[in-house]
Amino acid sequence: MRRGILVSGFLTVLVLVASAATAQEDEQRHEVSAQGIGFFTKDSQGNGVSQHSTDTGGLLVGYRFYFNRWLGADASYGYARNTQQNTTADGDFNVQSNIHQATGALVLGVPLSSARLRPYGLAGVGALTFDPTGNSGGFVPGASSQTKTAFVYGGGVDFRISHFISLRAEYRGLVYKRPYFDIRSLDSDATTHTAQPSAGIVFRF
Repeated sequence: MRRGILVSGFLTVLVLVASAATAQEDEQRHEVSAQGIGFFTKDSQGNGVSQHSTDTGGLLVGYRFYFNRWLGADASYGYARNTQQNTTADGDFNVQSNIHQATGALVLGVPLSSARLRPYGLAGVGALTFDPTGNSGGFVPGASSQTKTAFVYGGGVDFRISHFISLRAEYRGLVYKRPYFDIRSLDSDATTHTAQPSAGIVFRF
């Protein structure tokens, strides 16, 4: 009977420890983040159209859920504004637009022995919506909003400063077809790449 009591007590302790560990892990599975970004797009050309986008900055906010220590899912929204400068045989046509990005990605975490550093990689898909501002000097008559599918990849590292707060440094690459704002003469049919470095803060719960 004494042995049975000891075994039962031991099993109870194991269950309590496992439950506590699971609860602690669950507390760390959710993240929300806010990051300042750079938005740097590669020049492209095609169909007689040469295209350059002005470099700019913006904001990226996101929610991330980790299924376990290794694998998570990320949903992010970003905003930036730049001007796409199109050069054709007929002249120069500049379109300033607000850029809204919505992406979803799988996140592969890399747990380290260090409790403070947490590197990760990510890959996924999303959409970039280019919405002309209509501002003087950056508007072409007939230009309208256009959405382009994007492939996103990247990685970063989180530096934990407390149980609930980390600092994040990240790089994302976006690959997508150039927008032409429904103006056929500006359609280069070119694929471009935007480099998006960022830094910000992460809240875990």
